[in-house]
Amino acid sequence: MSRKNLGWEEWASFPKLGLPAIIAKIDTGARTSALHAFAIEPFGTDAKPFVRFGIHPVPDRPDIEIFCSAKMVGRREITSSNGESEWRYVIEAEVQIGDQNWPIEVTLTNRENLLYRMLLGRTAIKEDITVDPNRSFLQPELSYDLYKNLRKTRPVERPLRLGLLTREPDNYTSRRIIQAAENKGHICEIVNPTRCFMNINALAPEVHYGEETLPYFDAIIPRIGASITEYGMAVVRQFDLMGAFCLNTSAAIGASRDKLNAHQILAQHRIDMPVTAFAKSTKQTSGLINIVGGAPLVVKLLESTQGRGVILAETRKAAESVIGAFRGLQANFLVQEFIKEAAGTDIRCLVIGGKVVAAMMRRAKEGEFRSNLHRGGEALSVKITKAERAIAVKAAKAIGLNVAGVDLLRSNSGPKILEINSSPGIEGVERATKIDVADHIISYIEKNVRPRYKNKRTKKLANS
Repeated sequence: MSRKNLGWEEWASFPKLGLPAIIAKIDTGARTSALHAFAIEPFGTDAKPFVRFGIHPVPDRPDIEIFCSAKMVGRREITSSNGESEWRYVIEAEVQIGDQNWPIEVTLTNRENLLYRMLLGRTAIKEDITVDPNRSFLQPELSYDLYKNLRKTRPVERPLRLGLLTREPDNYTSRRIIQAAENKGHICEIVNPTRCFMNINALAPEVHYGEETLPYFDAIIPRIGASITEYGMAVVRQFDLMGAFCLNTSAAIGASRDKLNAHQILAQHRIDMPVTAFAKSTKQTSGLINIVGGAPLVVKLLESTQGRGVILAETRKAAESVIGAFRGLQANFLVQEFIKEAAGTDIRCLVIGGKVVAAMMRRAKEGEFRSNLHRGGEALSVKITKAERAIAVKAAKAIGLNVAGVDLLRSNSGPKILEINSSPGIEGVERATKIDVADHIISYIEKNVRPRYKNKRTKKLANS
């Protein structure tokens, strides 16, 4: 193998850290390698320790920040050339110089006042490399201009710190999401949204959790119960302010939870659904019933979940009684056309990133019209049509959900959207289809989390 020559300074990159260009000082007098880092934060477990840190890769450009994460291999006491000792985190990373790349161990330290953000020590220099201390940039040059297009590049492969917002850490969906994240080398931490309180300010927004301040998360997976929708949405917004990628935004969650708003959005996008009516006064009861075609009809509370608060009125008299009772309770509800031909079944489509990744048929138990699994319904594998796939994707997009459980009915006039869930459970669909939906969720997050990047200036970057 031919030997590679390096000068005493070279352009380098760390592809898996998301650093496309950095100038390294090649120093055979130093034993260890060092990389500039600030806001250093360990995370993970004893078995899988990681560290996250920020870096200003361009000297004299503090407005450009890249946040990285990598596997931590330990901590070491390092003595600098001026005799000062410092305990540093050590990471394992892959460096690329010219057309060669190889793994090295790098210590993290603040080099803000030093000319070079990277120092390559002798233990990281391969045996087939010769260093010429009298020459520089013997390998192809890169450019700091690469940071201008960083957001447009493919996401880097790095361990992510994920936050799962839920009050049910032990249910099937939570356990599967955590397992899928760990299988891909990420850390997924449970965050109970009701224990969060927020410091809302323009410079450094924070989320506090008990006695501590929560760290930066690469992504947030909201699974917020209906009873805490408003507060849960506020927590999601706060994490969004802090720069985390939120799997579903607070606005989309709110739109899906407000059934009246959701139906109005679907209607705005010309998405077919059962005929739906809404009014405030009991004087409009007869008109409501007439709009949906008379009895039988469905009366549905706006905040209903898992089939609760959904009633089938089989006669006009029963419908008038149910509507009157709900009015008396000052409850908000919808009156909806009953799709008889659906025969107690509906289709649940799991939409992730604009694609239906899995679908199941839910069949109600005998004597029940609600097919929800929580009501004793049965989950079956089903092959959906092209029209059903298209309407499910269109509905999720209209509401603004990246991950959604879209429920539809098969009617004589084609598929009709029944409901859209922003926190769909995955137990039934995974068991019915044998599809790893949790893995699809984590893969979508990986594709959409970018290196945390800040660049407020627009003038051309200098090449040196």
